[in-house]
Amino acid sequence: MRIPILSLCPALFLTFFLTAHSPPSSIYDHLKHNGLPIGLLPKGISDFSIDPNTNRFHVNLTQPCNSEFEIQLHYDFNISGVLSFGKIANLSGVSQQELFLWFPVINIRVDDPTSGLINFDVGVVDKQFSLSLFEIPRDCTAFDPKGSLSISQKPSELLGTEIVEEHLLRAIS
Repeated sequence: MRIPILSLCPALFLTFFLTAHSPPSSIYDHLKHNGLPIGLLPKGISDFSIDPNTNRFHVNLTQPCNSEFEIQLHYDFNISGVLSFGKIANLSGVSQQELFLWFPVINIRVDDPTSGLINFDVGVVDKQFSLSLFEIPRDCTAFDPKGSLSISQKPSELLGTEIVEEHLLRAIS
């Protein structure tokens, strides 16, 4: 007489089935599930949501912050984008520093996981980095708005004086 395996260990089977087929429980799980490194987002995520129909996600941080790799990234309070396998499209809330300017990161993609490279689209150019830089979520330090200029902000908004603005505009030109 044959006894089905399911009747011997229903609790074990149910536990295995639920574990193996449960949806990702954190934004890091969603990144991993979509073939992206979990270190694209920093530590300190206070809340996240994802629309299962569109894969549009929203992440909330406790504070805007900067994280340093080979590059420096700035994360706003709120970060959003659309996840698909190997890509985050329509990204908002993440900027990359180049020289002393901040450029918004629009898309992030991994074209070929075996290449070990990840691409950041900052609008004017794609930048390639090693995937290994983003293996783990990084600590994020509080953002100092006086530290650098954003191409989307006037220097006077960041530094507060017309004299400094005029000097910086001459230096940039």
